Amino acid sequence: MSAVDIPPGPVVAHAGRSWARAAQDIRAGLAARELWGHLGWQDIKQRYRRSVIGPLWITLSMGVTAAGLGFIYSQLFGSDMSTFLPYLTVGFIVWGFILGCLLEGSETFVSNEGLIKHLPAPLSVYALRTVWRQTLMLVHNMLVYFVVLAISFGALDHAYTLSEKGIVQPGLSWSVLLAIPAFMLIALNGGWVSLLFGIISTRYRDIPPVVNALTNLLFYATPIVWPTDVLTAKLGPGDWKHLIIELNPLYHFIEILRAPLIGGQQSWTHWAVAGGVTVVGWTLALVAMRNYRSRISYWV
Repeated sequence: MSAVDIPPGPVVAHAGRSWARAAQDIRAGLAARELWGHLGWQDIKQRYRRSVIGPLWITLSMGVTAAGLGFIYSQLFGSDMSTFLPYLTVGFIVWGFILGCLLEGSETFVSNEGLIKHLPAPLSVYALRTVWRQTLMLVHNMLVYFVVLAISFGALDHAYTLSEKGIVQPGLSWSVLLAIPAFMLIALNGGWVSLLFGIISTRYRDIPPVVNALTNLLFYATPIVWPTDVLTAKLGPGDWKHLIIELNPLYHFIEILRAPLIGGQQSWTHWAVAGGVTVVGWTLALVAMRNYRSRISYWV
């Protein structure tokens, strides 16, 4: 991208180690909406440059994946396709956003090396660019959700179960509006993930491969393609192995958004865990910004 394509942003000095400078950087980054918004749009356009259907490839890829795996796993778990497909589709959509923030967030500053060295902008702009790009991709994927919802609405507008002898889900209601604050909370966490992991990765370049390896493990350990009912039926309700799910923060983040979108059972435990992770995560990110913000331009 040439310099003339980049909207001007506020000038922020990167030197100095203080809470005030770290907070100023984040405030200035949020104020530079035109800058990170433009950069995020350019990322999507550049990725699908000269493609016939452009960013709709995001939607098409998600649709094919959800349909194929939805059919396979619904048969394996003995689930009704009309209720299992929305469960799996929303799980994939939320997981895609989280995964993007983890993987691309860990390379936020490394991938923006040229801009960091030549553009006098807040460092938080690059984290916001990453989160905004993932948000745009999630919006494209939500088209698949609306198609699946239209097909399966008759099975979701009343009480249902995801598997035989599974927990009864209440069905779609006005609680679907909880998806709005749920996404805002997830996006807020995407911000600290991009800042914290991005700072660490500029100093230790082995971090992105480690994150990639761990996310592959977390994908299979998180109820995305399999419902928790399956584990409960196999182990029993009081088995200690349920801690595999409960101690996985990604499960709680996925559920706060998936449950309202498919009429699932709401649990405020998910919100409490997600809120706690948000506070701890942003605390660590602010500490990292205070101590190492001035070194990023040298590390990259």
